[in-house]
Amino acid sequence: MIRVSGIKLTLDQDETEIRKSLLNKLKIKEKELIKYTIFKRSVDARKKDRIFFVYTVDAEVVGEDKVLSRLAGDKDVLRTPNLKYEYVKPGTLPLQNRPVIIGTGPAGLFAGLILAAMGYRPLLLERGADVDRRTEAVKNFWSGGKLDTECNVQFGEGGAGTFSDGKLTTLIRDLRCRKVLEEMVAAGAPPEIMYSHKPHVGTDILRVVVKNIRQRIISLGGEVRFQAKVTDLLVQQGTVTGVVVNEREVIDSQAVILAIGHSARDTFAMLYNKGVKISPKAFSIGVRIEHPQELIDRAQYKQFARHPRLGPAEYKLAYHSSNGRSAYTFCMCPGGLVVAAASEEGGVVTNGMSEHARNAPNANSALLVGVTPEDFGSDHPLAGVEFQRRWERQAFVLAGSNYNAPAQLVGDFLHDRPSRTIGQVVPSYRQAVTLAELKHCLPHYVVETLKEAIVEFDKKLKGFALPDAILTGVETRSSSPVRIERNEHRQANIAGLYPAGEGAGYAGGIVSAAVDGIRVAEAVAAKYKPLGDGNHEQ
Repeated sequence: MIRVSGIKLTLDQDETEIRKSLLNKLKIKEKELIKYTIFKRSVDARKKDRIFFVYTVDAEVVGEDKVLSRLAGDKDVLRTPNLKYEYVKPGTLPLQNRPVIIGTGPAGLFAGLILAAMGYRPLLLERGADVDRRTEAVKNFWSGGKLDTECNVQFGEGGAGTFSDGKLTTLIRDLRCRKVLEEMVAAGAPPEIMYSHKPHVGTDILRVVVKNIRQRIISLGGEVRFQAKVTDLLVQQGTVTGVVVNEREVIDSQAVILAIGHSARDTFAMLYNKGVKISPKAFSIGVRIEHPQELIDRAQYKQFARHPRLGPAEYKLAYHSSNGRSAYTFCMCPGGLVVAAASEEGGVVTNGMSEHARNAPNANSALLVGVTPEDFGSDHPLAGVEFQRRWERQAFVLAGSNYNAPAQLVGDFLHDRPSRTIGQVVPSYRQAVTLAELKHCLPHYVVETLKEAIVEFDKKLKGFALPDAILTGVETRSSSPVRIERNEHRQANIAGLYPAGEGAGYAGGIVSAAVDGIRVAEAVAAKYKPLGDGNHEQ
């Protein structure tokens, strides 16, 4: 097939116009174009008086080699690369027991999917509940019920990303990314994630996808167990021999994939006490900022705001302060909600979430400042965890010790004064907010950097410094505060233990975590023989 880039259509042109553009670009007749599929679609809004959709298309044509030869100098016309995922060749060492995967976030699920497809019959252990029971537990907490410390926005089937915008963008360039998207579509995700420049699923659809991936793993010979918390690691002579579940059940295994999330603090501590090499890692801390979605649409799309083919607008901003700190927006949720994301009693944590339709009135985004191990006040490997806890607990107390979140209007935050009342932007935080001065639950250098950044961002995105915009604190779980060290074979200093994904410090989002889970599964498969027959996919 031939890949053709740079096909532009206006907002008023239908996608059927792609065919005409292909014929012109390839200089072929109608009968010579057999079929085509969209590989990628993005929005070019650089010229505010005109917005384009830009397409990359894969076309099957008569006389492909001749067409490519004739257009050899055209950088927009190339042979379509082979993007088919290839399973690794299985190893030769026998496995005495099936591989164990700890965690069912993206890394755990995709490690399980690959191993199950290859005949390894993996056992997936999840401390939280299945996605349906988890959703009920989360809704109960958001409506004022008790926090379930084992089943919440952080813990349970699908991982922390299940209650998010379901963004599938990633900065990594890896052929495994396409495998992840293909499997998600097969599990019920919208087909357009295969070609959208900024694909997202939405929390409502993501829950269905997660459940279907679980059923696929089971159909391929794997097993998934919920409310099965790994409380100990069994080690003999520097090699893992198994795990202990719920403090009483021993499960033997030579290969344990550690796909824990970035909030598994008790598991980090257990691993550290078992001698697993862990190092502190930089992450970010800050707040959620909310604007009217209409304001963001107007700022980004001008007169084309709310065009039915564009949908709600997004943004991504970064600022480098003279003090050496950097601030940036992260996990922007168009038409979304700010949600309570605590996993420990006595702490307030916020996150953002959108459904697929992205039709809520507010846009929200994390507004974060980077912190490093030098800020943690200790050189202990888990010092970053304690750093997070400190600010989460201060936010909890500041807002009334009832899981309300502290909030402040942007105008008041910038002028260092308390907010007295809510303005035009109604906070979407599901429980309630308590108006407070956020400087009391954030490091002073974070506060000062955020103030500078908000003013600078307003120059790039008109209205960002809207005085009535809402800041809700605190966001501390942008990424893992630790890295579980691993070697070139993806094993920790304890042989047979394979750290994977975001919690282990090797990913930063749904797709990158899933890809890392695949890589680790490949490392296990390349070493050991399958326990049963591989799937016919291979």
